[in-house]
Amino acid sequence: MKNVFSILILSILVLTSCKNEKKTTTKSKLVVGIVIDQMRYDYLTRFADKYGDGGFKRILKGGFSLENAHYNYIPTYTAVGHTSIYTGTTPTNHAIISNNWYDKYEKKTIYCVDDSNYKTIGNDGDGGKKSPYRMLTTTIADQLRLSQNMNGKSIGLSIKDRSAILPAGHTANAAYWFDGGAQGKWISSSFYMNELPNWVKEFNENGKADEYLSKPWETLYDINTYIESVEDNNKFEETFKGQEAPVFPHDIPTLRSKNNNYSILKAIPAGNSFTTDFAKATITNEQLGKSNYTDFLAISYSSIDYVGHQFGVASKEIEDTYLRLDKDLEILFTFLDTEVGAGNYTLFLTADHAAVQVPSYLQSVKIPANYFSYTKFKTYLNEVSKKYFKSDELIENVSNFQIFLNKEKIESLKLDEHLVAQKLADESINYKGIYKAVTAKTLQTTTFTNGILNSLQNGYNQKYSGDILLVPNPSTISNYYKNGGTTHGSGYSYDTHIPIIFYGNGITKGASKKEYEIIDIAPTISNLL
Repeated sequence: MKNVFSILILSILVLTSCKNEKKTTTKSKLVVGIVIDQMRYDYLTRFADKYGDGGFKRILKGGFSLENAHYNYIPTYTAVGHTSIYTGTTPTNHAIISNNWYDKYEKKTIYCVDDSNYKTIGNDGDGGKKSPYRMLTTTIADQLRLSQNMNGKSIGLSIKDRSAILPAGHTANAAYWFDGGAQGKWISSSFYMNELPNWVKEFNENGKADEYLSKPWETLYDINTYIESVEDNNKFEETFKGQEAPVFPHDIPTLRSKNNNYSILKAIPAGNSFTTDFAKATITNEQLGKSNYTDFLAISYSSIDYVGHQFGVASKEIEDTYLRLDKDLEILFTFLDTEVGAGNYTLFLTADHAAVQVPSYLQSVKIPANYFSYTKFKTYLNEVSKKYFKSDELIENVSNFQIFLNKEKIESLKLDEHLVAQKLADESINYKGIYKAVTAKTLQTTTFTNGILNSLQNGYNQKYSGDILLVPNPSTISNYYKNGGTTHGSGYSYDTHIPIIFYGNGITKGASKKEYEIIDIAPTISNLL
């Protein structure tokens, strides 16, 4: 982790000095955190010629940009990213080690924000049985409310539940997310409230979701001008169900019924526009930025991630989604100027992770890449354990490039669990696709100060992580994506390099090419506040 001095230097660079900036130094009335789900830094430069002046370019020119910012842990997944951004620490401390992970105490796979102690608010489904209780630390939003004696509002919103819940923290006034399927409503959890505010109920009945789904997804500009992307019709992308080829235009009104109804809204650019609509309604109806206290709004744009997974990072679909998001951001920024006041808010924009090029595409141009089968790997491990320890029951679970041992079985056989773990780690290196393997004991007794093993260590949580942690070869992902599309999760730069831009009240203009880490956002905003 960065030391205090390094973070202080960043704060001095980003935050306005009264000596050299003739701009307001009064306290911000509203802080807006914007997280774009699956944004590579190069999207800022790759599509720059097509962006307008009011979206990405506005905050780049008027704010402070960290051009060499990275995630400093593994795994680079959505829940972990959002938590690390807002807590200013890594899974070692905050304990959100993935989106889903194997719980070695409950002996089952769990989801990061599931909580059966609460019920859905907004419909009769199970989509709202959620809370942030598995996150063991506080967020910036929590600390802001604590510092104001629980005054001021903090609200999180996103298409994805985890992306709304984790940033807003434990003390949030509300968190809202979109329940697709047959529902098509913004919902919440009884962790936050007993019923939806009237304005949310009215928003859910305004017909916007159906309006967005009544139109085909066509490119914003002439598709022939999308020269920054690969050919539209290629074998490296996944189609919507019911679609013969992954090409424009995507007939959303027809495809809707075969793609879980309202859930298809999550997977197209209109999902970002819908999120912007809801964010504007939240700001207006909750009167954010209007009191004597500082409010906090955490917005996550999730539809990018669905598009990226399905079509890949070089697709015309991802290009079109970013060009449309640029316009959504312009709408949001203009609204903030009008509703809150241009000198009254501060925002930051970043991403929860980036993504790798589609491995099969890389293979087609002779760049090393691979697909990894957990099933085959577990079979291999069982053969190894049978060879050396006379048992094929020593592996309890393999997931998220982690191995969980069957401690009870190891003890019953009077084996040394550390010797078992080390042997399996040593033999894992011999398996195609595995680049490094480290035991939990090594991570507990050795300090890695840089490189990918440092990232692995930052992502390791002694209480919840596995007994052996693995690093795959570069551009190696689960064979779940073998039929098209891509993913993220590694500690390589294609997954870690993301934008961080600060903008608004208290922020000086400029940029830095020095390397910074995602956990630097929280202390920088805290210093400002």
